[in-house]
Amino acid sequence: MAEFTLPKNSRITKGRTHQAEAGERLKTLKIYRYDPDNSANPRWDHYTIDLAKCGPMVLDALIKIKTEIDPTLTFRRSCREGICGSCAMNMDGRNGLACTTPIADVKGEVQITPLPHMEVIKDLVPDLSHAYAQYASIQPWLKTVTSPPSGKERLQSPEDRAKLDGLYECILCFCCSTSCPSYWWNADKFLGPAVLLQAYRFIADSRDEATGERLDQLEDPYRLYRCHTIMNCANVCPKGLSPAKAIAETKKLIAERTA
Repeated sequence: MAEFTLPKNSRITKGRTHQAEAGERLKTLKIYRYDPDNSANPRWDHYTIDLAKCGPMVLDALIKIKTEIDPTLTFRRSCREGICGSCAMNMDGRNGLACTTPIADVKGEVQITPLPHMEVIKDLVPDLSHAYAQYASIQPWLKTVTSPPSGKERLQSPEDRAKLDGLYECILCFCCSTSCPSYWWNADKFLGPAVLLQAYRFIADSRDEATGERLDQLEDPYRLYRCHTIMNCANVCPKGLSPAKAIAETKKLIAERTA
């Protein structure tokens, strides 16, 4: 797993070791800290908490630390149910959602860093501006040229609806894209697994009438074809999806229309 992107001309230094909490089920979390408002290098801070006084997930531990020990700790979170994707981070060298990662699954010290290959805004908060700009570039909405049935929605057969399974569940946490070496190397041009899965979601939708236009946009040496089927994306997806499969299906459609 690649490192997250450090601020320029900086290195990680030894930070604070906060006073350990009293208890019998103690666990230490080693957390990346970076504050852009001062000139200090990023650092590692250590927090030792009693798991008997904490919920079972890594996010529970982070909330406990922020609430009871260090209110300056910064991270994103919202739903706490694996739905919003806000709390995506790297835990013990693997991308995932803090709200669905049990602390018990991590043996020994829990090392927590921001998502790899992303500029860091503060502490565990990565800058997702570029990723969302790439998402907007695929025009993630249904595009049609025919008029809808009068006063009715556009319907799908159960079979056509089933084709969206494994696609619509993506929560745009970007765990997959930030675990992809091809995205680390070519993030300026390669759209990455998350965005390409979303692109195929609309190509596969029977209600969409812009398949040719969408394939034209993707048929590019970098946007689509930088994928080398490394499969990190499928290995880390917290929803169990396979962006690599969606990318392969898109390549297949392009090959078939040019055959």
